[in-house]
Amino acid sequence: MLVLSGVLESVWAVALGRSEGFTRLGPSLTFLVACAASMAGLAYAMRTLPTGTSYAVWVGIGAALTVTWSMATGDEAGSALKVLLVLGIVGCVVGLKLLH
Repeated sequence: MLVLSGVLESVWAVALGRSEGFTRLGPSLTFLVACAASMAGLAYAMRTLPTGTSYAVWVGIGAALTVTWSMATGDEAGSALKVLLVLGIVGCVVGLKLLH
């Protein structure tokens, strides 16, 4: 549930950027639905996982996917260093999750 919730965090982050300040209906609705579902999944995960770990894993997944998506679509310049740093985030997320 926490992984899916982190994926949805990336969806709402991208949609928020594309909503142009909530002036575009499609991305604005995507943001609202994905944000609500992401928060609900995070809350559900926090029933059995510590808050700090849950939040760190959720944010890490969302951040890594958002940066990766932005580089893949050309919205953001990519570099070997960025890829290495995103892999560092992923490694830390995996490590935190394995501890619980």
